[in-house]
Amino acid sequence: MKRWMACLGAAVRFALIEQLRNRLALVILVVYVPVWITLTYTVPASDPLRFHLSPAGRTVTMDGNVLTQMGGALHALALIVGFMMFLATTRSAPFDQRLVRAGYPRLCLALAKFTALVLAAAVVAAYGALWMRAYWRPQQLLLLGVGLFVGALIYGGVGIMLAAVLRSELAGMFLVIMVSFVDLGLQNPLANPASDSPLMRYLPAYGAMQTVVTAGALHLVPWHELVQGLLWAVAMAAVGMSAFALRSRSRRPTRAPLPPPSTGGTNSTGSGSGGSTDAGIGSRPGSGLPHRAGTTTTARSHRPPTG
Repeated sequence: MKRWMACLGAAVRFALIEQLRNRLALVILVVYVPVWITLTYTVPASDPLRFHLSPAGRTVTMDGNVLTQMGGALHALALIVGFMMFLATTRSAPFDQRLVRAGYPRLCLALAKFTALVLAAAVVAAYGALWMRAYWRPQQLLLLGVGLFVGALIYGGVGIMLAAVLRSELAGMFLVIMVSFVDLGLQNPLANPASDSPLMRYLPAYGAMQTVVTAGALHLVPWHELVQGLLWAVAMAAVGMSAFALRSRSRRPTRAPLPPPSTGGTNSTGSGSGGSTDAGIGSRPGSGLPHRAGTTTTARSHRPPTG
């Protein structure tokens, strides 16, 4: 047990170091998030917008720029955490596989990824909530941070899942952006007048969006929506961890079968000619001699230059 905890601690340290090495994500978090929160509050009009809150069972009216800032901040923070987890999982995959082949427990590596995801989502959500607090006063600041945390947790799990099943970084980032665009874009009342459709409740970030808006408008804790958002987050993280565990499983190299002994006294590996021709591919069946084309190529490649 002590050794297992030591393995977990080392794996968490590796995962956090991998996150800190992603300087682009840190710059985006420190610079882009304040600029984006400022723009989404100051540029849109403050005309009243109606938003349906399921926890209250009614529609509330809020300033349009506040609602736009809520959706924009949730979208940006979710993308940043998804981006961080996707890149960290992709770039550490060879190192993780070497650890597994050396006998490192895969469960330690998966739990370390989850711990790094929770910490990254918490830090990003707290940072975003404090910046939003600088422009208007939400009814429940802590609940606002919790809603942002749930949204970041969901897309962090999506990032881990995509990194475990995709080989291309570009494809993974494109999918994260497109899924979040559909998910949160449809819930924005400024972009979609039918954002109160019952179908919205099946979207991954529905619980997070309802929690954020409830925190800004009412003194009410949306337990059902919070649980729904956490279930989405746990499901995405579980799928991501399972895919990571399957991808990082140890693949021991299989030993190639030995070539049959030659009967004619000729060395079938071609070592006598100084080449490295494979006997199983380039040899002539039954003769134990290398193929002519392969022999010619090998001889030419070792022929000393003339003149």
